[in-house]
Amino acid sequence: MKEVLNQQDKLKVRNTKTALAKKLGVSRGMLYYTHRMKVTDEALKTNIEVVMDQNESYGHKRIALELKLNKKRILRVMKKFHLMPAKRRGKKPNKPDDQNKPPTKYPNLIETFCPIKPNVVWVGDFTHIRFQDSWVYLSTVMDIFTREIIGWHLATNHQKDLVIEAFLDAVEKRKLTPIYFHSDQGSEYDSDEYLKLLENNQIIISMSRKSHPWENGYQESFYSGFKLDLGPTNHFQDLGEIFEVIAKQIHYYNTTRIHTKLKTAPEKFRLDREYLFKEMGT
Repeated sequence: MKEVLNQQDKLKVRNTKTALAKKLGVSRGMLYYTHRMKVTDEALKTNIEVVMDQNESYGHKRIALELKLNKKRILRVMKKFHLMPAKRRGKKPNKPDDQNKPPTKYPNLIETFCPIKPNVVWVGDFTHIRFQDSWVYLSTVMDIFTREIIGWHLATNHQKDLVIEAFLDAVEKRKLTPIYFHSDQGSEYDSDEYLKLLENNQIIISMSRKSHPWENGYQESFYSGFKLDLGPTNHFQDLGEIFEVIAKQIHYYNTTRIHTKLKTAPEKFRLDREYLFKEMGT
């Protein structure tokens, strides 16, 4: 009698689930399916966290490139688990007012450029970094084809020597000079000594228009990500310590950090292109 009742109960459940599946427009087997999305998302979350631990400012696009996965999937999981890259805003130092300075005679010559090899166009700029309730200044030189930082200099002021030393560092490392050098119209780049240095090396000088920082967007973009990766700097005890940290961060940017436009790190992009040029005999 008990067995008959159990069979009737099973039949009742079966009929109920069949009716429910029909109502939902799915097969009855789907009602027994254990969704694996949660497990998959948990595993992906762990992988994302590993990448973010090693690259604190990575957003979903760079994480997708690192994990070789679809960026929309990465973004969905990051939103689901509230995973956010590092963000930091710092107070900016007062800069000298160049608004009343007459326009430079050098126009923007690289506005529509798209170099197909290294050492055609270098760009220069400098930024401020907090240090012991004051500032130090980092000047960098970038090759816009490879996006590598090929020269840099750190100083406690932003006089002409700051940008001159960064340029000389790039020349020393590359053992050559570019065809074009682009910068903004700041007084450091418009100084007679700096301009003469470029002209004596037969470099074509290009400058952004006044109050048009986006015309030097390569460097602006670099500094934005660089400072996020660098993190807080006011706790360093001496210039040697902050110099070492900046050197390591530039090395990380050049050799490891994925550039979203290049889909790889700048140095690897250059080495890959050098190999390709060699194979092509160019």
